[in-house]
Amino acid sequence: MHIVGQKLQMASIEDWGRSQTLHKLAKQLEFYKPPSALDKSEDDNEGDTSVNSGISFNSLAVGNEECSCVKLRLRERRAAVLICIFEGAEGELRVILTRRSMNLASHPGRWEVITPGGKMDKEDADESATALREAMEEIGLNPSLVQVVAKLECFMSQHLVTVVPVIGLVARIEDFKPVLNADEVDAIFDVPLEMFLKNDNHRFEEREWMGCKYSLHLFDFESEQGPFLIWGLTASILIRVAAVIYKQPPLFQGRSLPDFQELQKALHSVHNVNVT
Repeated sequence: MHIVGQKLQMASIEDWGRSQTLHKLAKQLEFYKPPSALDKSEDDNEGDTSVNSGISFNSLAVGNEECSCVKLRLRERRAAVLICIFEGAEGELRVILTRRSMNLASHPGRWEVITPGGKMDKEDADESATALREAMEEIGLNPSLVQVVAKLECFMSQHLVTVVPVIGLVARIEDFKPVLNADEVDAIFDVPLEMFLKNDNHRFEEREWMGCKYSLHLFDFESEQGPFLIWGLTASILIRVAAVIYKQPPLFQGRSLPDFQELQKALHSVHNVNVT
């Protein structure tokens, strides 16, 4: 299924129903502003929903000014992912994840946990439209069930694709009946968002990219469907989402190497110094 030229109708604020938790979260993120690459200090973000996640915002992801420059590139170098959040049975915030099909053309033969999303099409009005379209195509999530409340700063994948996380809330999760695209998705599950701030099930691994060493975030999660490993870009994005929503830094600290997003920022800074 591919949605082209259609205006995606999202959920409205009237759809929150019984979920006061999601209503409060929507209000919290209503005026969220991603940190700028030109911010001089983390203190500039005090008083809003941009909190210190334990890692410098300016080093965590590619800044908005860089994202503006990226718009000059071809759209196939830009992607969006939907961070789909709903309220669990015990009032906790949960996020929907999928496991990539081993038959997928990109990264074939490798299982990988991801959020719904993909590269922008020329017909997409913006990143929100991309994320909603991809979620519909991959897991059958109707955009009418989703209220987009915020977009985070850009992240960079190891394939140098700029990725924009789009936060969407689903109040009527009982109305979501997953229909998986077998060519793209092997499994769908959900996890508590708060787990991405805790030491439980979290570990680091040392990796190397183009001769530079960095720390890789990994989370082990057990479900009724079996074990899942959440790592890499998906883990980094969800750490950031959890830090913004819960307004607190992750508990895991003490690593000596930068993570991949910090590494990208450091390399970008060195490049800027060399060309000026």
